[in-house]
Amino acid sequence: MPAFDHWIPATTACTLSPIQITPSRMKRGQEIPTLATMSKSASFVVLEDHPLYREGLVNFLTKEFPQGEITYEGADFLEAKNAVVKVKPDLAIVDLHLGDGRPPGEIVALFASHAIPVLVISALNNFESVKSAFSMGATGFVSKDSQTDELGRAIKSVLRGDEWISPTLSSALSAKQSATDQLSSQEKKAVILYASGLKLELVARRMNVAPSTVKQYIDRAKSKFQASGIDVRTKTQMYKVLRDEGIIN
Repeated sequence: MPAFDHWIPATTACTLSPIQITPSRMKRGQEIPTLATMSKSASFVVLEDHPLYREGLVNFLTKEFPQGEITYEGADFLEAKNAVVKVKPDLAIVDLHLGDGRPPGEIVALFASHAIPVLVISALNNFESVKSAFSMGATGFVSKDSQTDELGRAIKSVLRGDEWISPTLSSALSAKQSATDQLSSQEKKAVILYASGLKLELVARRMNVAPSTVKQYIDRAKSKFQASGIDVRTKTQMYKVLRDEGIIN
């Protein structure tokens, strides 16, 4: 396993790509307790599809929890599912997108259904991703460009049973609405049916309106998405946005 903690001097602030081990710090000749001295024994599942990042994350957990256990590490959803049935971990650290096309809701639900706290660690640090993660049952959310100090605080918080969102993302959440929250009930219904694969005529039939009215709903919804900085020019893009928000599977 690569020695991530030797890549960058310990005095240099770094982010989690790759992960650097945060050493114990000294204050007036006394060591300030880190996660390793506060809670040495814990078990983890690490579900992440990027091998280099996953190795760094496992290395971080091993150093911070020397008596802990990694019950599963890898990118295979079904293998992780079998692992949590055999041994229930204290915490699941997961990426929402494993590259297998599986919806994020299914990934989080696997652990939430077994009452396993979920800390999402993702390259997607926008409002929609954060809201979606928590709506699906996650307990914490950390961006992959966070520093190791923040990751440590997030793990400690979630293990305590508290929710965790990084301060930057928390500020964004309080200041911004989700794009779909800005849609009217009819606009929302139209885009859900349309993004699910139905043609305009079938959507119109389901909603008991004219196809031209459905097109107006969808066009207005696209304008609202684009005003929020979300590109939904195609049906596939619209489906992905709704999927990431946990609205459709």
